[in-house]
Amino acid sequence: MTPSELARLYRQYIGCLNNQDWDNLGKFVHEDAAHNGRALGIAGYRAMLENDYAQIPDLRFNIYTLTCEAPMVASRLMFDCTPKGEFLGLSVNGRKIRFAENVFYEYRDGKIINVLSVLDKVAIEAQLSRTKNVI
Repeated sequence: MTPSELARLYRQYIGCLNNQDWDNLGKFVHEDAAHNGRALGIAGYRAMLENDYAQIPDLRFNIYTLTCEAPMVASRLMFDCTPKGEFLGLSVNGRKIRFAENVFYEYRDGKIINVLSVLDKVAIEAQLSRTKNVI
């Protein structure tokens, strides 16, 4: 797969997530998918995403940086959202937060087989700290 083909496929995957088009998730995610070393399969991957949207109703994946070199995709995703309760062990409770996710995807057979992801928790903590000091 060429870098431009991978980028196109990845952007379609992000569109699938943003549209919560779970019935088509299998077009982009391998049946043996894993996330941060945890084997989920397609059903577990879908359940993870559905839970994310349940906890963060205004969740939207925004591509900030994208680099593709088969079989890998590296992306920095930006989020501007309002988690309902706790998020990453932090009491967000409906406050608007902005943060990034740095993520590497490994593709096999044209689908995501492995995801390695790190969320910028420090940025969220700093925002929540500023909010507490203002109140």
